[in-house]
Amino acid sequence: QVQPVESGGGLVQDGGSLRLSCVVSGSIFGINAMGWYRQAPGEQREWVATITTNIGTIYADSVQGRFTISRDDAKNTMYLQMNSLKPEDTAVYYCYNDRAGVRSWGKGTLVTVSL
Repeated sequence: QVQPVESGGGLVQDGGSLRLSCVVSGSIFGINAMGWYRQAPGEQREWVATITTNIGTIYADSVQGRFTISRDDAKNTMYLQMNSLKPEDTAVYYCYNDRAGVRSWGKGTLVTVSL
């Protein structure tokens, strides 16, 4: 497994932006899919976005047009650019990656959007 580590969370006002990073220790080569989930207080974990080597990028309807997922293989890093943030985006954001059928999760980074 390649344990990912998230960073970039914090407190931002309604309408603001944040960029989350997810660094994978070791090489990102061979990882077919990477993405983000989030979990709001008292809620189930929900899928946010995925980037794959064959399909490209896909997004949940709730973030489509506001969030952008990308990866930089040279830096072993995936990003989630979040614009036009809303209070309902408040959650712990988790990154994951899939390699050879095994999914690895990060420990999460908290994003709080205030009114």
